[in-house]
Parts: sequence; C-alpha cells; structure tokens
Amino acid sequence: MRIAILCPYSLSVPGGVQGQVLGLARALREIGVDTRVIGPTDGPPPEPGVISVGPTVRMEANGSVAPMNVGAVASERTLEAIRTFDPDALHLHEPFVPGPTAAALVGSTLPKVGTFHAASEGEHAMYRRFRKVALRASRELTIRTAVSVDAKALAEQFLGGTFVVLPNGVDIAKFSDATPTATDRPAVIFIGRHEPRKGLGCLLDAWSEIDRDGVLWVVGDGPQTAELKARNVANVEWLGRITDEQLASRLKGATIFCAPSTGQESFGVVLLEAMAAGTAVVASDISGYGNVATNRDNALLTPAGDAASLRGALREILDSDALREHLVRQGVARASEFSLSRLAERFVSVYESAISLG
Repeated sequence: MRIAILCPYSLSVPGGVQGQVLGLARALREIGVDTRVIGPTDGPPPEPGVISVGPTVRMEANGSVAPMNVGAVASERTLEAIRTFDPDALHLHEPFVPGPTAAALVGSTLPKVGTFHAASEGEHAMYRRFRKVALRASRELTIRTAVSVDAKALAEQFLGGTFVVLPNGVDIAKFSDATPTATDRPAVIFIGRHEPRKGLGCLLDAWSEIDRDGVLWVVGDGPQTAELKARNVANVEWLGRITDEQLASRLKGATIFCAPSTGQESFGVVLLEAMAAGTAVVASDISGYGNVATNRDNALLTPAGDAASLRGALREILDSDALREHLVRQGVARASEFSLSRLAERFVSVYESAISLG
C-alpha cells in the first residue's frame, strides 16, 4: 500500500497538526506502508519521506496564526508530487485549509481520507466563511475522520455527513525513553504559543505567588512574549523554541506539566505526551482536554482562567509525593491507549476501505 499524507502547515515548525502528520507517517512505515508526507517546509525537509512544496509565510488560520503556503506554485508542486509518487490513496489533514491539502482535494481523483482537527470558535468562523465551497468540495472525500468528539461536532454542524473519530496518537517511546533534563529543584513546564488562549498569563499569575523553591520552564514564543517577560516573574526560564528532542527531555525532567488554555483546544495530545514522559499534569477543565484527562485520576483539572485554583493544584502536587506518583502512574496507563502504532493500524483499515470504495 502506498499512502500520501498532506499537511497545510510548515513541516519545519512544531505544531499539533504537523506533529500528528509526521508521527503517523513514521508509524505507518514501521508496519510496512510506503508513506510520503507532502507539504510546505522552511528549509530542507525535516526528515526522510517528506516532499516539500515550498516555504511558508505566517497567516491567520483557524483563529490563530499558522505557517502556510497558499500560492499557485505550491499547489502545482503538490499535484506533481502526487503524480510522481502515485499513491493508492491520499490522507488530507485539514482538507479545507488553503494550500496543499485543498489543492489535492479538488485536483486529484484518487481516493481521499480527510482528517478534521478544528474545534475552536475561530474555526467556526472559517467554516461559516467557506461553507458553500466546503460543502461542494467535501463530496470529494471518500471517508471523513475527526480527531475528537468536538472536532466531529463542528465539522458535522457545517458539512453534515458521517465522521469516524480517530483520536490523535503519541509516540510513547519518544517520551518515556527520553533522557531527563537535569534540575536540582522541582520544575513546572509550559509548552505552547504565547497568545491569550494558551493561558500563559494566568500561569504566571499563579506562579508569582507559589511560596516554595522551584522553576517554571516556558517553551515557545508568540505575540505576548515581550509583554509576559516584562512582568519579571521570579524563577522563570524562557526557553523559546526548542527541538523535539529537547522538548521530550524537558518533559521527562519536569515535575509537572501545566496546560492552562482557556479553550479552543480540540484534543489534548500535549497532555498525553507529558503522561507518556511520566510527568504529572495540571490542565484547564475544558472540553478538548476532557478527551484524555480525568480530574484526580490522571490529572488535576482547574477552571480556565482561575489563577488561584491553578496555584492550588500546583502546590498540591508539589507538596504530595503520593498524589504525584498516583497521577504519573495513571497518566502512563492513559497515554498507552493512544499510541501511534495503534493509530497507524486503525488508519490502514480506513485506507483499505477508501481504496475499495474508490
């Protein structure tokens, strides 16, 4: 079987969709599926099996800012890459986002599996704006999947039809076998774009009144970085963008992973990565994270935007080895349910169905 997976966002830039695309491709190859990833890159392809269709610029998409290439040249390169590789089927992630996936959706006659990630208020606006076009184009999809119940509900609301929920996957070994970053004090780690919906400001408010020794590692950057740094909260290390290997090492070395998002999260894959690393999780009690986390079982969940509750949850774990060990144990078990190897096997069945349907 030969499968081409298409991504609308730069495969050189860390991101939820990009991570799923690359991880699934690796898992498929491990079980004997000849797989290529087609999409934009900024610089050389990040790993073997990636076909670049050109560089990106940052554009507004799905209520945020994403590195995309919506030019005609990239679309032509996409279709040429498909013709050259000659796959049995296409797997389009976010098939209606302008760029390579949309070009393949309307420009190829091959069987197509479409995976929908969107589940936020900003993404509602995208569907409303392009609803008529999307309704027509959606007929080109042989099978539709969604990464969560929330993503399924949003897509069904605007497109109708039938969707299969196939949750995102995690490369368990990448995080469980990582070498932990050495630290001589408890570490809390935040990972994400520095924008209001990610809740870093709330975490800094909570951290500023944590009355005990510790360090907050902040990974990522964004439009709020300068403003948030200017608060000069003590015991914070601003790490910026780091490699995937460094990220796994930091997650493995941290005491707590904190995800204080205010909403607009379709699936908590980063929570699963922390769980796989054996790190306790504190997160906002929002629907997207509810796909993977259960309060006081495998995570502590707090009301979004509530700095006092967030501070209390962090303190509770830092003060109780028994609680931390319980959350870690349950988290490791939960993460194992979402391994990329399991996801790859499920997608093989989906691809076979799409090919048989033509």
